[in-house]
Amino acid sequence: MKHIQFSFNTSITNLDTLILPINDQGEIISLENPLPQQSALNELSKSLAKSGDFSGEVGKTLLLVKPADIEIQRVLLVGFGANDKLTTKGYLTSIQAAADALDHCGATHIVNAAIFAKPAAENIKWAVTQNAQIFQRSFYDYSHESRGSHTLKEPKVESMVFPCADYSTAAQQGQATALGMALTQELANMPSNFCTPTYLAETAIQLGQEFGFDIKILDRKEMIEMGMGSFMSVAQGGDTPPKMICLSYKGGESSQAPIALVGKGVTFDTGGISLKPGAAMDEMKYDMGGAATVLGVFKALGEIKPNINVVGVIPATENMPSGNAIKPGDVVTSLSGQTIEILNTDAEGRLILCDALTYTQQTFKPSKIIDMATLTGACIIALGHHVSAIMGNSQPLVDALTAAGQTTYDRFWQLPLGEEWDEQLKSNFADMANIGGRAGGSITAAQFLARFVKEVDWAHLDIAGTAWVSGNNKGATGRPVPALVEYLLTEAKA
Repeated sequence: MKHIQFSFNTSITNLDTLILPINDQGEIISLENPLPQQSALNELSKSLAKSGDFSGEVGKTLLLVKPADIEIQRVLLVGFGANDKLTTKGYLTSIQAAADALDHCGATHIVNAAIFAKPAAENIKWAVTQNAQIFQRSFYDYSHESRGSHTLKEPKVESMVFPCADYSTAAQQGQATALGMALTQELANMPSNFCTPTYLAETAIQLGQEFGFDIKILDRKEMIEMGMGSFMSVAQGGDTPPKMICLSYKGGESSQAPIALVGKGVTFDTGGISLKPGAAMDEMKYDMGGAATVLGVFKALGEIKPNINVVGVIPATENMPSGNAIKPGDVVTSLSGQTIEILNTDAEGRLILCDALTYTQQTFKPSKIIDMATLTGACIIALGHHVSAIMGNSQPLVDALTAAGQTTYDRFWQLPLGEEWDEQLKSNFADMANIGGRAGGSITAAQFLARFVKEVDWAHLDIAGTAWVSGNNKGATGRPVPALVEYLLTEAKA
């Protein structure tokens, strides 16, 4: 994907497009440094507001081409509403509207003054990160060969100058996050006959070659020999080879225990013998959103190169019905030695994740584990599509991730764990059942995973409601890459 060149300069020259923040009174929002012809621009915007041609409301834009008496080729007026009422959501909505507006013009070299319209709770550094992320991400267009004759975007923007002090690190974070999100989106949007476990493994290998990550791939035979009976019980119903994909980024001291990211990689989920309804089953290609997130975060890490050690572990498989598929009532033995009664084969994500969590602890000895998975439909019922659920055994880790989500507006909401929900997993025939009934389904799923991470700080992200959108704008969102990148960069500075 084409990269925007971001720079910082308080003395602006050689621009062809100016992004100008306007409030609900039609006035330019206070800038730290004067812009060329600022007085004339302010009079122009106020007159447009007075005539009713531009309201200055949040999310409204107006592109002026060669405005009279203004020596600038294009001026994009962007509305941010009332100065004292601008929210984070409102700000991001307006920046996205600006990026969309520039998709349809010839702007190449831009001065972006919209960083000064930040919400009161935020700062210039935050605004630079968000602008870099949103404008870079606007270049994404699903480009896989499966799209056929679709004409891809050809972004014209080459460079963007922020008229302020140098916040290059903030811009780099925003741009790298957008590039990681684009990889996550591209993988998740692919049809499952293209994005197989093998394809995910090949993607990891390509990232390793590009950025110097250590890569290790386990195949079916190795995992059976190791005793991953839970993971392999899901994989046994399909002909597509399963993979355990491991990436290692070593940016910190060699003695530093890594932070582990574990991502569910079910590249297509039929539900197995507990077959899903046919309506919208095509969207089950998105059931590898956790795996795609891990790869997207590693893309961002490769771009930024922070001083931290991170490992990624991805259990990848299809969940298919067949004569060899696992059946309700079967009992399997996990890598940890704990036995599991399979009461519903559509609760397969936790079956592959539990072995991945055990393998991660045994192999990499991490200081913390964060798993992410499109795990439960119950999470969508509880929280909708705006925030992801977070649970864990370490409140400081949960708090740090929640704070990262607030900073990036890639938000999490904590749900509880406890003995009451754990009791729902009791089985008469094994150490545990793989489901705990309809009540508290997202919590019992996390409670199941908690049985496999008792000795390490762990957080679980249920992204079933946020990893993709349905309907006319169907597609992957790239979440929660922004929050995880923010969290890891904060940890790298600690």
